[in-house]
Amino acid sequence: MSIMRVKARAGDGRTDVKMMARHEMETGQRKDKAGNVIPAKFLSEIEVKHGGKVVFAANLGPAVSKNPYFSFSFAGGASGDTLELSWKENTGKSGSETADIR
Repeated sequence: MSIMRVKARAGDGRTDVKMMARHEMETGQRKDKAGNVIPAKFLSEIEVKHGGKVVFAANLGPAVSKNPYFSFSFAGGASGDTLELSWKENTGKSGSETADIR
């Protein structure tokens, strides 16, 4: 399941990354229309690697909004390189994806 939308551009010796995670980020405190508590389900960790090195890492919690957006830069990277993304949910579910640098 692909949940990350990534735009990465290299130039001037650095790579600028804009990334959005398509995720509901449920806190576990809301109720549905029937009054039942909606279970907590949120991204707890995100990691981005370039060339095997971690260039971005985030530990998240239930207070992060739906579809969180991240923007960061790192030294290096070139057009055609690949970023390796991995994520984990508080539920134990995890995934990995790749994104190309333009």
